[in-house]
Amino acid sequence: MTQENIVSSIEDADYLFENKPSRVVAVRDSPKIELAGFTVGPFEKGNNYELKYWVARELEKAGIVHIQEETLSASRLYPILHRERIQPVSSLSSLPEDFYPRLRRVLESLKKASRSSPDKMREYEYVTHLSKDIISCRLKKIISLASTPGQKSQIIRNLTVEETALYEELSRIINEWRSRIL
Repeated sequence: MTQENIVSSIEDADYLFENKPSRVVAVRDSPKIELAGFTVGPFEKGNNYELKYWVARELEKAGIVHIQEETLSASRLYPILHRERIQPVSSLSSLPEDFYPRLRRVLESLKKASRSSPDKMREYEYVTHLSKDIISCRLKKIISLASTPGQKSQIIRNLTVEETALYEELSRIINEWRSRIL
């Protein structure tokens, strides 16, 4: 595995997230819409539908649907950080599904909204702070775990796809270094 593989794992996770089914509710009636290679709709106000996330996001921008997923707000991030801090160094807590792709989108959305609202600016700064703390805490543990020989299956159980790529690359580098030193 190389640095390109780590970047690729992040891009792959984003691609999979963008194409994952997402629950939406129609906020207005809309006829069938032809897209590149497929059709969506028609939509009837108040009805629930399932669409690929990227399609749902575009239809939400157009005011046709509302995405019904739980976002990673500060109130959801703080317990994640707290749980991670109380776990021993040899253990990582599990993260919500698609944590990093969702986190990137929340931060992007808050950053955009912060340009016109002081309240959103404060929220963006707080969520960014919480996110950095979560990532720092997990990175320290991943580095420690990658340098410790042991049961890999237990270690990687709670890693995300992105973290697994990092863990494997760090393990490879550390093991190579060890073999040359000894």
